[in-house]
Amino acid sequence: MRDSLLEEGLIKLGLDVMLIQPQLARYVEEIELFNQAYGLVKVSNRRELIVKHVLDSLAPLSVMRNLLETSAGPEGNSAVRRIADAGSGAGLPGIPLAICMPGAVFTLIERMGRRAGFLRDAVAVLALKNVLVKEAEMEKIKLSPEERFNLIVFRAFKPLEPAIIKGLFSLLAPEGTLAAYKGRRKSIEEEMIFLKNKAAWEIIPLEVPFLEEERHLVLIRNNSHVNG
Repeated sequence: MRDSLLEEGLIKLGLDVMLIQPQLARYVEEIELFNQAYGLVKVSNRRELIVKHVLDSLAPLSVMRNLLETSAGPEGNSAVRRIADAGSGAGLPGIPLAICMPGAVFTLIERMGRRAGFLRDAVAVLALKNVLVKEAEMEKIKLSPEERFNLIVFRAFKPLEPAIIKGLFSLLAPEGTLAAYKGRRKSIEEEMIFLKNKAAWEIIPLEVPFLEEERHLVLIRNNSHVNG
């Protein structure tokens, strides 16, 4: 399926349309097919789905790639890059990122059984060899040091709370980063006050094609402990 809006958005983001558009278009179809039954995303039409969810997920792709280059550990280029999408829901942002980053291994963490089932089906339909689905509550996941993630991305947590950050840090590699998709800068700064002097964080402005709303990525470094 060709979708001119999706195609133009990918071009605006500087991405290889021929390489990734077919899978992304199929992914959009899968969400539309199951959205009403599973309540995956709140959208009124395909345009909203593409702009507010798929293109929004891909807007910080260059930032993600740069982060992985600096967080792969002492093995350097031979290290496996592990990325988690916490509270994945419909697979956003994890599936669009995984399509564009085939060299990284993604784990989609989702606690709701029906949504986890959708994710497993979508991964199979899209033939994504670099994606795993973990049906579990985030706070109950236990990982060995070797299993921890270089990068954890998420859109689901509003607002961020100390307990959530602490739980995510327990899944993160020592030099790893949390990447939170957020909206207005003023709201972010108010929300992040609790992290002052507890962790290093920065706000990166994002441009999402066809979206006039303010969007940012918040990076939180795992270089100190966040106490509840």
